[in-house]
Amino acid sequence: MLDTGTALALFGLLAAALPAQTPTPTTLPAQSPLVVQLSQHQPVRVGEPLRATLVYPVYANNQLVLPQGTVVRGEIVSLHANHPRRIRAELGGDFTPFHTPVVRFHQFVLPDSTAIEFASADATDGAPIFRAVAPAHRQGGFLRQELRAGLDLVRSDAAFFLAPGRLDRLQQVLYGELPYHPERLEKGTSWTVETTAPVTLPCCIASQATPPAPARRHHFWEPATAVTAPTAPDGAWVIQAYLSTSLSSESSHQGEPILATVVEPVYNPDHSIAIPQGATLVGAITRASRARRFGRAGTLNFSFRQLEIPQAAPRNVETTLVGADSAQALALTSEGQVKQPPQDKLSLPLFLAALASRPLDQDRHGAASQTGKDAAGGAAGLGLLGTVVAAAGGAPAAAAGIGYYGAAVAVYYRWIARGKTVSFPRDTRIVVQTVARQSPAMQPAPGRAQP
Repeated sequence: MLDTGTALALFGLLAAALPAQTPTPTTLPAQSPLVVQLSQHQPVRVGEPLRATLVYPVYANNQLVLPQGTVVRGEIVSLHANHPRRIRAELGGDFTPFHTPVVRFHQFVLPDSTAIEFASADATDGAPIFRAVAPAHRQGGFLRQELRAGLDLVRSDAAFFLAPGRLDRLQQVLYGELPYHPERLEKGTSWTVETTAPVTLPCCIASQATPPAPARRHHFWEPATAVTAPTAPDGAWVIQAYLSTSLSSESSHQGEPILATVVEPVYNPDHSIAIPQGATLVGAITRASRARRFGRAGTLNFSFRQLEIPQAAPRNVETTLVGADSAQALALTSEGQVKQPPQDKLSLPLFLAALASRPLDQDRHGAASQTGKDAAGGAAGLGLLGTVVAAAGGAPAAAAGIGYYGAAVAVYYRWIARGKTVSFPRDTRIVVQTVARQSPAMQPAPGRAQP
């Protein structure tokens, strides 16, 4: 049995030790990129509150400070006229005054419902995230490659009609046929914003456990290979990073130096740090060409050759790009080269041309049948407005002319206009894989907890 004095002494030592074990808050520095994604459809109007979630976890000092899925709140602060979209819509009979919303996010909601205010820069480039993932090496010659490309196009077209959310997509298509319709931000629209001031966050936030997805049948319209996080072979690293500068097929040139900042620590098998958060990848543009007329898309390839780690000598590395986020649909080859995916340039022009020819198909089924054919021809050119004008005019040649106009516009944008550019804005999330190398262990700073 302990006497009273000894017990009091032990109690005092325990009380003195407790404050030292209290987790120390962590500071997320200014200019930290955050990739946020809308959780639901939102109307486009000034003052509209936005509820988004973090697409990727956020680290500071090699510690997880904001888990993936953390709720982020913001609002639409202003609207800018979107002139290119307005012009293209007006050519199709849609006179909606389209806008580009300017958004600002200001609050994190942690898993325990704690709300933390922060300041961020305004963002305007909202778009769904297309994750380009390098496929496995494929065997076969030219014919097999073309067959796979054609099958990918069929899958893409089928997904529009068969994938979940088809009723909402159909509704938006019908809205697009109206001469005016309300604007909205689509669910899944994403922005990359930067904090403008340091943010103090609790240390070692536990991420919410995600239950494993139930097994389900693979559908025809889904890609043959699912988009999953890449895994590195033995002795290699998979590095998550953000580009430090903007890249574009229109302005970048071969040999131009590029930098990327590592955003998640990479660990050795013994769980010591191999590559700390904040390390820098140094590389260069290996190929760049501008987009040209007749649908010829731009090209942009890059690679990294050096890894700079704070307080350590630079290391030469060989990397392959195995993943990248983009506001446009892009594809990666198994060698890590960026390219435009195959485009369906035939289906829509042929469909519109078939509708446009309907008014010229004269038969003996009466005026009602002819009016329906005229309406179909007008719809091919100017949507609902063309339907009304063609059906009321009673002139099959005029209705066919409206329809052929729509088919011509579709042909122009797919075959004659300048092809798409390839661009990666600043803070684009990329994934690179190094070749197999031995890594000397880098122990974390004293007092830092390992995840």
